[in-house]
Formats: sequence, C-alpha cells, structure tokens
Amino acid sequence: MNFSVNHPLLFVMVGIIIAAVIAQSVYFMVRAWRRALVLGIPKDKLKKIVRSAAVFTIAPAVSIVVGVIILSKNLGVALPWLRLSVIGSLSYETIAAEQTIKAFGTEIPALTASQYVTVALVMTVSILVGIWLAPLLGKKMQAGMLTLEKRDKKWADIFQNSLFMGMISAFLGFVFCDFSSVFKGLTYGLVPICVMAVSALTTILCGLIMKKTGWRWISDYALPLSLVLAMAAAIPLTGWLGTAPV
Repeated sequence: MNFSVNHPLLFVMVGIIIAAVIAQSVYFMVRAWRRALVLGIPKDKLKKIVRSAAVFTIAPAVSIVVGVIILSKNLGVALPWLRLSVIGSLSYETIAAEQTIKAFGTEIPALTASQYVTVALVMTVSILVGIWLAPLLGKKMQAGMLTLEKRDKKWADIFQNSLFMGMISAFLGFVFCDFSSVFKGLTYGLVPICVMAVSALTTILCGLIMKKTGWRWISDYALPLSLVLAMAAAIPLTGWLGTAPV
C-alpha cells in the first residue's frame, strides 16, 4: 500500500485526538458555567461573555487555518490540523517542518512514510519540552521576576523585554539567513525580509487605527491580517526577486 499524507486513517486518528480535546473543553466549560451560577453571576452576563468570547476567537482561528494551509502542501491536512489544534505554535511548526523537509533534499515529489514520521517527531517532541519545563522552572522564574520587580521595576521591564527580544531574534535569523545572496548578485534572499516588512507594516497600521479610533477589537485581527497580507505579498515579491537556485 502506497503511503499518502492524506490517508483516511490519519484523519481518523487525528479526529479521535481532537475529539478528546474538544470533550475536555466542553466538560470544563460546563463546570465553569455551573460554578459561575453558584457564585451568583447572572445568566444574561454569562451569555454575553460567551458571545463575546466566541466572536473574538474567530480572529486567532483564522491565523491557525492559514498555518494549516501552508503546511498542508507537503504534510497533507491531518498532521498540521493536529499540531495546530492541540499543542502547537504557528511560527514554530512552520519552521520545524520546513527545515526538516529541506534536510531530505531540495526537491522531493512526496514524503515517504519514514520522512513523514521524522517531520512529525521534530514538530512534536521539541515543543513538548515546554510541557515539562514550565512546571519545573516556571514558578522559580516567576518568583525571580517578582523579586526583581519589587527591587527595581525599571530593570525588571528591561529584563523581560530582553527575554522577548531574544526569542524574536531566533526567528529573525531564519528571515535573514539568505541575505548574503545579495552580495553574489542574487536577490532571492530579500523575499523573506520584504514579506516580514509587509507583515510589520500591517501590524503597525492596525495599531494606528486602534489608537485613532479606540477600536480595541482590531488587536484581535492584527495577526491574521498580517499573515494573510504578507502571504499575498510573497507571491509578487518572489516573482520579482526570484527564488533560490536548486
């Protein structure tokens, strides 16, 4: 039997896992609703909260769907659907999958079963570090940050921002990794940089609109908008600046 990244058995397996996650979510939602009633919160207020949460959940979901579409080209739909529905990160998953596929060769018609399993392991095992690392170090790190904030709030903010910028720098390395091609007379290395610029400008524009109008809901749609517009811009930019030589 030939292996297929969209084999029905994969969808059945993924569907079972996601169904279990949905069941857990429904269980805790029902318990939270009942607990809120015990605390005396009016039903009308609870319904309003549920409606608001449902509406503003759409925006992050759009970015997840975009991520599934990106990854489905080589991985099919089942694995990206699983990874971005349970424990996943859109920025991490795309980089992990792309780099693993590149390791197999620049041009592959379709993933074999062993290659598919390798990609799944790289995407899954690495991100599982956060599950056991958070309970081991999270409390100590939080206590340290609170202690530092009490001593010197300014330095606490600087330290926290430095941690965030360090994380961002890891992804910036991926964006600028082909920039040296410019010195060889090739321009394909500018494509990810220009795409990042489009995404950044979209986010800035959303922030300016939110600041001028006071529409706080725009912040929920900044991520999917920046993703979609950057992806759309990547098409003409690639046609203009070219692609990496094979």
